[in-house]
Amino acid sequence: MPLQQHPNIDTAVRYHQAVSGFATGEELRAFFHPDATHHELPNALFPDGNLRDLAGLCAAAEAGRAGLGMQSFEVLNALAVGDQVALEVLWVGTTAVPLGDLPAGHTLRAHIAVFLEFRDGKIIAQRNYDCYERLTRA
Repeated sequence: MPLQQHPNIDTAVRYHQAVSGFATGEELRAFFHPDATHHELPNALFPDGNLRDLAGLCAAAEAGRAGLGMQSFEVLNALAVGDQVALEVLWVGTTAVPLGDLPAGHTLRAHIAVFLEFRDGKIIAQRNYDCYERLTRA
């Protein structure tokens, strides 16, 4: 299904494409308002969730580069109303190093609901609700 046309959806899709390629530093910051927050609700990888400012988000992106060999974000659906965008995303990642009892090379999948708020064409707030598929050895 084609995605709804809206400038903030275009930015949201480009952002997820950049993160798929492990964007960090200025490449990642370009998508965000300086006062941005990222709220990752509790999930299988982060049972307590996370609330990050832009510096924390950039640090997490650097850590992701070290822990994952590859990742992809496929935006399956998107809706926009005013300055808000809701996305349905499929994430697939492969561990580069052991993660708990998972060996390096293990593939992880998550179905994610992403809610973005924009200010001045930049992401000011992001909330993720993640549902990970089995995180144990097959």
